Amino acid sequence: MAQLKRSIMAVLPLVLMLIVSLTPSEATDFLVGGKENSWQVPSSPSEFNRWAQKNRFKVGDYLVWKEDAKSDWVLEVTRQGYETCNTSNPVRSYSDGSTRVKLDRSGPFFFISGVKGHCEKGQKLEVVVLSEDHHRKSEAPSPAPANSTAPTPAHSGGNALLRDDVMIVVGLFIKGFMLGHLF
Repeated sequence: MAQLKRSIMAVLPLVLMLIVSLTPSEATDFLVGGKENSWQVPSSPSEFNRWAQKNRFKVGDYLVWKEDAKSDWVLEVTRQGYETCNTSNPVRSYSDGSTRVKLDRSGPFFFISGVKGHCEKGQKLEVVVLSEDHHRKSEAPSPAPANSTAPTPAHSGGNALLRDDVMIVVGLFIKGFMLGHLF
């Protein structure tokens, strides 16, 4: 019986790592600014970037804008276009009123309003997407600063909850096993 307990205890961490690694990583839709119709000239010039800094973006996630298609649109631009608010040569232009952009690589993405003068007033966004390796090393998001609103994903994938559930079950199993309640 003691040999069986030692064998199970030796294999259990490997089984746990396998379960966690096979848990599918779901993409998350992030509603830009945290609410619908927030893509407009902000009250603070760095409002959108403060929102972005509170979130962890990974490859495969989506940014979602719910803008008024009649009065504004989203331009994806280069770093230089972002810094100078240059709307003349965007990488991509989105004007359908319900924009969904896939973050398909790690690194920075830059977005500005397509309306002349709005970018200069702070209607711009820089998002940094974590590399796959960085994301695996830091699964837990950093805590939001005090007196700030929590990040608001439009839809959040469930793999973190599944991992938490697996950890709880395994922890209870180990506790019961160590206390002699199992076997």
